[in-house]
Amino acid sequence: MARTYLDYNATAPLRPEARQAMMAAFDLVGNPSSVHAEGRAAKALVEKARAQVAQAFGADGADIIFTSGATEAAALACAGQGLQGAPIEHEAVGAWVAPSLPVGVDGRVAVAEPAQSVLQLANSETGIIQDLPQGLALSDMTQGFGKLPVAFNWSGAKMALISAHKLGGPKGIGALVVQRGTDIAAQLRGGGQEMGRRAGTENVAAIAGFGAAAQAAARDLADGCWEPVEQFRNILEKAIEAGSKETILVGKGSPRLPNTLCMITPGWKGETQVMAMDLAGFAVSAGSACSSGKVRASKVLLAMGLTADQAQCALRVSLGPDTTEQDILRFADVWLEKWKRQRARTAA
Repeated sequence: MARTYLDYNATAPLRPEARQAMMAAFDLVGNPSSVHAEGRAAKALVEKARAQVAQAFGADGADIIFTSGATEAAALACAGQGLQGAPIEHEAVGAWVAPSLPVGVDGRVAVAEPAQSVLQLANSETGIIQDLPQGLALSDMTQGFGKLPVAFNWSGAKMALISAHKLGGPKGIGALVVQRGTDIAAQLRGGGQEMGRRAGTENVAAIAGFGAAAQAAARDLADGCWEPVEQFRNILEKAIEAGSKETILVGKGSPRLPNTLCMITPGWKGETQVMAMDLAGFAVSAGSACSSGKVRASKVLLAMGLTADQAQCALRVSLGPDTTEQDILRFADVWLEKWKRQRARTAA
């Protein structure tokens, strides 16, 4: 059975540029902290990737601190800071902040004290995009980086989280981006790696892959690769609306990521939909990958005023640059057919 991957917000396929950069890095034997020629070669590769990420993210002049992913970057940024956020933040951020910022029914967040607040750029479940206020303490930009024309230096945020595997880099590598001069207390202590802010030998191959993927993602974004993706997402929405009047399209009236569709079909649990579509050859999700498998309603949807029953019936479809119109039309046909059968069983 041919498979169709529609879960790009969970992770994007590895880009060939990232694979090539990683394979080359595997041939380097040196430790980046060593002063001999082999060590200097490894260090040069790390610094090349740091420059690539900075350029792609519009963060020239900022500090790029490589971490094991956005989750570790969130801990590094938030620990001991007493920051506040909204209930729609990813679990990696929500674990560290007070969920006190109000969320509207449109999924948008009001921030009264930017210097003490965290606000994501785009939500992984709904795709809804936020307006970032100047002076914001921290923004989770993992979903927006590579999909939206964002520049850290102009974002208004003092710190940002990014992750490689959301834009076609390897899993297990991310970064905390900070305005130069910002005080950050190291959470992993030991050696003086990453400007003394994150101890431990650098993952040279993953870092090289991150740099190459960021550079390729920025190029593709500039070339307009997400414009047809948004058109295909809209085609899918229209097909679902035409075939299922009961289905709620979350965030349709708000600015969203070009690739994301979150839909709620009352009476049909999201996890059941995921399994049914998986058996039919489609990879989709019921929400954030980090929350998948947990039997509870999405806190993001609850914060937007949806009921627990509605939130448990959510399905997220997230497209990528390799998605075709045929993929979307086949998905719509299969999903609508399975919904008709589910509705018939419920009625019986």
